[in-house]
Amino acid sequence: MGMRVLITNDDGINAPGLRVLDEIAREIVGEDGEVWTVAPAFEQSGVGHCISYTHPTLLSEFGPQCFAAEGSPADCVLAGLHQVMKDAPPDLVLSGVNRGNNAAENVLYSGTLGAAIEAALQGIPAIALSQFFGPESAKLENPFEAALQHGAATVRKLLKDGIWEDESYRVFYNVNFPPNSAAAVRGVRVTSQGWREGTRFGIEPHRSPSGRMFLWVKGGPQHTPTKPGTDVAANLDGYISVTPLRADLTAHDVIETLRGRLDS
Repeated sequence: MGMRVLITNDDGINAPGLRVLDEIAREIVGEDGEVWTVAPAFEQSGVGHCISYTHPTLLSEFGPQCFAAEGSPADCVLAGLHQVMKDAPPDLVLSGVNRGNNAAENVLYSGTLGAAIEAALQGIPAIALSQFFGPESAKLENPFEAALQHGAATVRKLLKDGIWEDESYRVFYNVNFPPNSAAAVRGVRVTSQGWREGTRFGIEPHRSPSGRMFLWVKGGPQHTPTKPGTDVAANLDGYISVTPLRADLTAHDVIETLRGRLDS
């Protein structure tokens, strides 16, 4: 049997980026492999690594090897591994292709990354893929053009040359395609997670006709450059960024200093 890939996203089962990911996955597995889909029934952007721990998740079959779950992207991974594909688990989980970048601070909020985190915690190799949007890509007939044309090659390179050690908090990968045409992509850069200075989520209040206050969460500027060697900087310079991540949130760089101050 060939390679088996589970795909999911956070934009929902009908999102155009999921169709792009399906094409990428089918190119990866070839004629002998299988592509299975378990994606959210509705958009789940910004839910991070949320799981539906306090209520059940409805799972519906959309078609052959295609299911929708009324839950988060992490729920979809759980459904895929422990229900849909329980008799023969996938060799790889791909999440995306997200509509918009999941670089810098967006990584912490992303449901696309939440699916990859859950897959990694379950011991399955995982890659999250996102398409940075910008003025140039907005003019394209297909704004996912860069991801569509370079996605399979990028995944193949990661599968061949990536680091996939089997540890408790195993490495997974965050891939962002730059906001330009496929022909303008300059290559691949391994990056760290960046930080957009002055870019934070905020609130925009609106009062309803009945006088009640509603709050809309809004993001900051997405094209603020980050430091050289980081994801956004590479994307804005026309490169595909590949960032190795772990779910371990420990600040390892301060442990020894803190021990010297607090251990007794």
